[in-house]
Amino acid sequence: MRIVGGKVIVCSPGRNFVTVKLETEDGIYGLGDATLNGRELAVASYLGDHVLPLLEGRDARRIEDIWQFLYKGAYWRRGPVTMTAIAAVDAALWDIKGKALGVPVYQLLGGASRDAVLVYGHASGGTIDETVDAVGRYVAAGYHAVRAQCSVPGLTDTYGVGRGDHYEPAVRTQLHEPRWSSTRYLNFVPSLFERLRAVFGPDLHLLHDVHHRLTPIEAGRLGRALEPHHLFWMEDPTPAENQESFRLIRQHTTTPIAVGEVFNSIFDCHRLIEDESIDYIRTTVVHAGGISHLRKIASLAELHHVRTGSHGATDLSPVCLAAALHVDLSVHNFGIQEYMPHAADTDRVFPHAYRFEGGVMYPGDTPGLGVDIDEELAATFPYQRAYLPVARLTDGTVHDW
Repeated sequence: MRIVGGKVIVCSPGRNFVTVKLETEDGIYGLGDATLNGRELAVASYLGDHVLPLLEGRDARRIEDIWQFLYKGAYWRRGPVTMTAIAAVDAALWDIKGKALGVPVYQLLGGASRDAVLVYGHASGGTIDETVDAVGRYVAAGYHAVRAQCSVPGLTDTYGVGRGDHYEPAVRTQLHEPRWSSTRYLNFVPSLFERLRAVFGPDLHLLHDVHHRLTPIEAGRLGRALEPHHLFWMEDPTPAENQESFRLIRQHTTTPIAVGEVFNSIFDCHRLIEDESIDYIRTTVVHAGGISHLRKIASLAELHHVRTGSHGATDLSPVCLAAALHVDLSVHNFGIQEYMPHAADTDRVFPHAYRFEGGVMYPGDTPGLGVDIDEELAATFPYQRAYLPVARLTDGTVHDW
């Protein structure tokens, strides 16, 4: 089953996506997501100019060999652009193998470990009352887990607070540079979750994303303040380049810690996992080397009581979401899956078999990943340059976003 061709498809049905399509001599093709929010064309160039020409003539069934070839053979390893490109090829190869054998990908990964995949939605508001209302809408829609974010009084823009029930941080007009105050944030957030618990009781899973904004000791303070409200997790409490910094947070709070959506490989998180400094690892199919590498991260995590909680915002295409659901269904130490519904145009460009029902998701039993792409329709949504925000402190200092 030799690879005879491949292409990179860039489109923007509501937001930018990069998709790899690999074709074999048998007439079977596979899809992989290669979207890197704000740097889409860098990955597209790396794939088109360097990776795809190397794949022609290779046996599409040798997934692990091709993964190692692309990783070790390039000499310059890791990094978001390289690992996103490898991830796209890897997912496409799993898609091809599933289609060739007539089974969904999760069956190739050992079969289902559970009946369905627990997911969480995103609720936000400009005030605590608005956030309470937003959480209520998710509960009414059947969600068992909700991430709650709220504007911080005194700040004109707060991470995670979107328009309506959807949040898209990338801005197409010009670079956005909102201001931030950790002091205001730390003083405010506990009151949000005190109110949410009072309204929704103890059984609803509540999550919160700090988005790398705090120092380790500040994160420890927040985690302790949130302990009475029993969060499912506190996400990305501090920048994670220094993995040892999470030890300090762990010393000061029992609030579960999640991190990893910006990680590119097992080497970015192995110490966090082995030291048991975190509770959930949030690496993604598209940014952490694909299904093959994500399984290796999950296997290491299982040894240390760390569960998975893969990133799943709308900056990942339906191809990536489908791939994540197949991994989620199969790995033993699954925790939860982030889920943000895509725009209607996106769903039309990427018809899919997965579905949401009653707070959980199912990848479906279509052979392969269960996602296709309408290339003619995709071509009607050309790429539009967009930038992620750059946060600054109230005095103008560039801060972590």
